[in-house]
Amino acid sequence: MSLFACVKQDEAPSDLKTALPTHEQVRINLPDGSARTVGALADYYVVTRNVTRDFNGGSAWVLILLHAIVQYPVTSVDKNVYTWGPWTEALNPAEYKLDVTDNGDGTYEYELSGRNKSAMTAFEVVISGHADPRPGELQGNGIFNIDFDASRRVNPIDAKDDRGEVTVSYDLAKRHLDLDIVGVDDLGKPITADYAYDETADGAGRMSFGAKGDAGGGSQLESFQIVSKWASTGMGRSDATATGGDIQGTATVNLTECWDNNFKRTFYQDSLNFAPAEGSAASCLAK
Repeated sequence: MSLFACVKQDEAPSDLKTALPTHEQVRINLPDGSARTVGALADYYVVTRNVTRDFNGGSAWVLILLHAIVQYPVTSVDKNVYTWGPWTEALNPAEYKLDVTDNGDGTYEYELSGRNKSAMTAFEVVISGHADPRPGELQGNGIFNIDFDASRRVNPIDAKDDRGEVTVSYDLAKRHLDLDIVGVDDLGKPITADYAYDETADGAGRMSFGAKGDAGGGSQLESFQIVSKWASTGMGRSDATATGGDIQGTATVNLTECWDNNFKRTFYQDSLNFAPAEGSAASCLAK
């Protein structure tokens, strides 16, 4: 990476490089069935996978960029604020700057801002956050917000079609993430969602995903809650409730879907016969 900025050889705090969360630390590790599908994939496995892929892919490039920046010397220091940039690469459509504030208690605030080089408008914040590395390496916690709409305006090549905003709270020691998501789906309909993710050391995991969006294919929005759980082998289950929208009246649909190690549906049942029941509940991972 070539930096085009006047670089001043000031030193940032020594623990800053490990204070900011990396993409690998906050990614959602769901077993992936792309290389081992057998028959039809379970619908709610696909929903779970798509949510994780959207977050992982959208967050990756800005967090990777964040860590690439702090490997270089600070450009300027103003009291307790350390600034890198503005800088760019020859083939990058955007230029960026990173401002990190040392709070004096071992914690940091940070903002990554950017602007598109073809427009050269004012810098706008792409990612902002608070990091607390005091518990120790790989034990820290914090919160950050990614503005995907700003990301796309600044760098449409890397940001692609990501939309909306996501706020992430993380606790590395507990292997836990909380996400608040505001955005739109592929048809431009609004989506709001709350997401919690927990991972065990062997790769098993659990997510809960509450959202309001179009799940029924009609013009109305449904409210639904999905709790997915999976073993390290990939075997898993989803238990979901849905109401409103295309679901008639005040009825609530309760459903359970299970899948095997190849992510093939082994059981499905819902309370309103929204779809035909199939398989055996005995095949399910314990709730």
